[in-house]
Order: sequence, then C-alpha cells, then structure tokens
Amino acid sequence: LLLLSSVVSASASASSNQFSSAATAPSSSEESEESESSPRAKTKKRIQKKNPIIVTEKAAERIKELLSSPNGKNSLGIRLGVKRRGCNGLSYTLNYAMERQAHEEELTAHGVTVFIEPMALFSVIGTVMDYEITDMSTEFTFQNPNSKGECGCGESFNV
Repeated sequence: LLLLSSVVSASASASSNQFSSAATAPSSSEESEESESSPRAKTKKRIQKKNPIIVTEKAAERIKELLSSPNGKNSLGIRLGVKRRGCNGLSYTLNYAMERQAHEEELTAHGVTVFIEPMALFSVIGTVMDYEITDMSTEFTFQNPNSKGECGCGESFNV
C-alpha cells in the first residue's frame, strides 16, 4: 500500500493536469471515515437496462385507443405473453393488465405501459411490435429475431 501511494503521489505531482494524490489514493484514516460516513462508498453502479421489446409509435397509438375504450378503462397497460398453440408452436397474446404481476418485465414506450409475462420474455427479446393496416387486415405485427419459423398464416411461430 505504501508503494502504491508513493507511485500515485509521484505521478500526480509530475503532471499538473492529473488528480491530486488525496483524490486518487486516500490515506487509511480517510478510507475508514469514507466507508463509515459516506453512502457513496457502498453504492454500486447501476447498469441501465434496455427494453426487451421495441414498441413503434403506430402500435403505441393503437394501444392508447384500446386503453381508452370501456374495456380498458381501469387497466395499467397491456400484457404481452405467448401461448402454446397454432401449427408452429407459439402464438402471441395481448390482454389488458389490470394489476402488476410478480416477476414480469415492465416497459414504457411512447406513453404506454407494456408488461411482459416471465414465461414469454425469452421468446420475445428483441421483438419489434408494430400495428399495420392493410387492405386485407388490421393487426399488431411482431418482427421477432428469435423466431426460427412461422406458419403460413403468420399466427404462430417457433424459437
């Protein structure tokens, strides 16, 4: 420790643009004071989490419409899940979220809250949720990078 302190002190005094030796290598009395009195000494760095899915503006606008309807009046947001069904294994489910459930992911995008069921999280990570209006259909669409295959109608997928 003495050797480290002298090296830090020597390098700090060699350049005036470096931190002072007191800032980079506190003495043992300063260390004990800092660890006892400063909450910063025990604070861990928080890693900012990325959203597990991406919700487009069109999808968010449609979700807002659904939440403002009589059926979605008292809901906190929507809940995204997957269910075993269809000809290819899994299908997406969307329901009103009336309350928070244990261990589910929560994200807010474009003013709407989306809850992701714990069992669905692995299957939907990185998915882009969009809302498309075409001549034949009006629906939420999911572009899932984890999907290994989809059925012909697009209702189900597998990972």
